[in-house]
Amino acid sequence: MLYKFKSKITGDVIMLQPNGRRVLEIIGKDTQDGAADKGIILPEQMLAAIAALEAAIAKEEADYKANEAAALARNENPPRSESITLRQRALPLIDMLRRCEKAGKEVVWGV
Repeated sequence: MLYKFKSKITGDVIMLQPNGRRVLEIIGKDTQDGAADKGIILPEQMLAAIAALEAAIAKEEADYKANEAAALARNENPPRSESITLRQRALPLIDMLRRCEKAGKEVVWGV
């Protein structure tokens, strides 16, 4: 399954199911029992969603740096990072949310 985030202001943002679910969980949307198959992010929810995504990105990056430093302190090879980070996956959606919030338009998916 794909998540296709759509708005009247920007082009679509498409994510594979695991990545789309993760992003939706980060911004506080229910993903249980098909609840995330369709939904909406209203303009008044967008600043909080952007802040949540940016906080999750910062945490992921800090965790990676801490694990890397710990491995180097133990004279081990640093852990490999994921090939595509949360930052790379979420930035198109963050941009969409910023532009839609400014224009006062919602973001929808599954409709």
